[in-house]
Amino acid sequence: MLAGRETEELVKIGIDLGGTKIEAVVLTDQGEQVFQQRVPTPQHDYQATLLAIKGLVDDAEKAVGETCTVGMGIPGTLSPVTGMVKNANSVWLNGQPLDQDLKALMGREVRIANDANCLAVSEAVDGAGAGKGMVYGVIIGTGCGGGLALNGKVHVGGNGVAGEWGHNPLPWQNDVDRHHAEHIECYCGKPGCIETFLSGTGFWKAFSLTTGQSLKGAEIVELAKQGDAEAEACLVRYEQRLAKALGTMVNMLDPDVIVLGGGMSNVERLYTNVPPLMAQWVLGGECATPLVKAKYGDSSGVRGAAWLW
Repeated sequence: MLAGRETEELVKIGIDLGGTKIEAVVLTDQGEQVFQQRVPTPQHDYQATLLAIKGLVDDAEKAVGETCTVGMGIPGTLSPVTGMVKNANSVWLNGQPLDQDLKALMGREVRIANDANCLAVSEAVDGAGAGKGMVYGVIIGTGCGGGLALNGKVHVGGNGVAGEWGHNPLPWQNDVDRHHAEHIECYCGKPGCIETFLSGTGFWKAFSLTTGQSLKGAEIVELAKQGDAEAEACLVRYEQRLAKALGTMVNMLDPDVIVLGGGMSNVERLYTNVPPLMAQWVLGGECATPLVKAKYGDSSGVRGAAWLW
């Protein structure tokens, strides 16, 4: 047990299972983070992934001297029909009984939710959406997803995909959008997915498609700041596409707030430029929905995983 703290406070472990890293944190009941550790994800190796998760839990509990609850966010969801993982862009997880395998390995229940749902819960509990009834959380990182928190709790839906966003087609496509959709494929097998446009991966692929240059997203953003016309045009297209896609979600859900997480959420100009663009795609031509950055940044998903308990 950490000195000066009551053992019973140290009860929640959150795990964020990503495509490149697995992160663990321990939160007190008051939301104070008292442990954090990251390890590389054993890509395309399911058994090694299970062992890496268990190793993080063991390290966390050793550090705080307490057996904790465990919640985990994944880049997919558990099917309510089969109990298996589905829709994960970390494809080696698909078709696996992840919660049951972890329960057998660790001797306790592990609560699992989609990573975007975890983001939404984190921000609804004590983040940028605190006090809001409906928080729509969007991840625009390596992949692209969405999740809902209602009154601070995950809303999963009957199929486990409530709020899922990235694998709907980008709405109101123009000629440039259609050209993108024809050349940038989605791992899910369907054409024109929002993920292929708005993920960080989709952003740099869009730049490559129009310029022939292969640059990282942060490099493209920096070029735009320096006045590069092609980088600026790529960012403008990104903002227009984000506005279309979010406008659709406002039409369907009308959330109290939309919170952005993932690497692209660090592009500060989005919060100034996108909200005015959204209004033209919302029924009635008005949109007062706040678009805000996740308070806890890259750690919001892992905190939300802890709050699953």
